Amino acid sequence: LVNALLYHLDSLSGIGGEMRPGIVHRLDKDTSGLMLVAKNDGAHAFLSQELADRHMEKHYRAVVFGKMKEESGVIEAPIARSKTDRKKMAIDKDGRYALTEWKLLRQMPDRALLDVHIITGRTHQIRVHMQSIGHPVLGDVIYGHKHLPKVDRLLLHAYTLSFTHPVTKERMHFKAKCPFSEE
Repeated sequence: LVNALLYHLDSLSGIGGEMRPGIVHRLDKDTSGLMLVAKNDGAHAFLSQELADRHMEKHYRAVVFGKMKEESGVIEAPIARSKTDRKKMAIDKDGRYALTEWKLLRQMPDRALLDVHIITGRTHQIRVHMQSIGHPVLGDVIYGHKHLPKVDRLLLHAYTLSFTHPVTKERMHFKAKCPFSEE
């Protein structure tokens, strides 16, 4: 991503360092959808603070395994690196605070389409939280299990992003069409 950005843009914020210039927040490797990139240091600092202060609003579309018992829910569980597998994250009482809200959009026989709003932004937050309540994201080779229905990708998509413009202070709203939902 960074190489493509550098090719198409004359400048990017240097705040992210050589490996992540301009990158305000990240997406897991197999998650599709919206990402925010800053072209200069001032915008990057402002947007990073907006993210840290939880003024940025991010909603995802996720297809999870199973039948949801409720129309919506909140998962409030701290997340830390797994003590048994350093490549994974896990629910851990000593971890960092993490809060996820979800709403059922469509229930299917063996899966559900959800709108997922992350209040915090921890590594693998949606994947860990949904797995913790028995509804792993389909296509998740890290947090899923072998009995999940087979799909050809991780069914997780950064769907909407809202933030305050660093210069005009106007509230900006963006949406990226979901590749696995007809919305």
